Amino acid sequence: MKNVNSINELIKKFEDIIVDEENLITNESVVALKHVVTGKYLSSNKDLNYTTGSKSQLVFAVSSDLDPSSLWKINFNKELSTYTNGFITLQHVKSKMFLGIDYGKNEYNGSFHYTQYYDHKSPSTNHTEVNCNDINYHRYWVKDWEFNHAKVRDNQGFLKSNDIINLRIKKSHDINGNYCQNGQYEFLRSHDIQFTIGNNIFQEVVCHNKRLGGIDEWRIELFKHFI
Repeated sequence: MKNVNSINELIKKFEDIIVDEENLITNESVVALKHVVTGKYLSSNKDLNYTTGSKSQLVFAVSSDLDPSSLWKINFNKELSTYTNGFITLQHVKSKMFLGIDYGKNEYNGSFHYTQYYDHKSPSTNHTEVNCNDINYHRYWVKDWEFNHAKVRDNQGFLKSNDIINLRIKKSHDINGNYCQNGQYEFLRSHDIQFTIGNNIFQEVVCHNKRLGGIDEWRIELFKHFI
């Protein structure tokens, strides 16, 4: 019986390894990010723009039912990403735009180009606006995110489907265009606060530099059947 139990345990470990490998999130995987507290998915829509702030492509949290507007392609510089080198970009699958924040805008006065600095605020709570834009938009638009495991401190493992994470992004310049040597980190958050554009109601998604809490947690889900 002892040998049988050992074989069963060996088989079980082998099966667990296979399951873990299937759940690993690799470079260019298609994923969804589900807000843990409200159960809604991080989403965008190429046909909707903010009416305030940057007036860029809208980012919001929507329905607990997954749909194509909630799919993102995750990119990092290795095949697998660990919690110790967690820089990623998130590209919205339908619009091809990237998730980020911006705090400046290139302007032209008829003679030369210059940068106008803005502190773009979210529609309802006046936190930092989160939007989608082209990856080459301008130097004051930031699209490189870092992730940390929200539940396991000092996690050394690989990013996997159903991990609960915090996402943060670093500004390298302040709203006056001054370079910040150490930068300023802000965390991705959603909550049950809403805003309206036309006749549509959206759950707000923002970045902030306040204390972390449950509303800053996101469950990353691997979408295996890309359409």
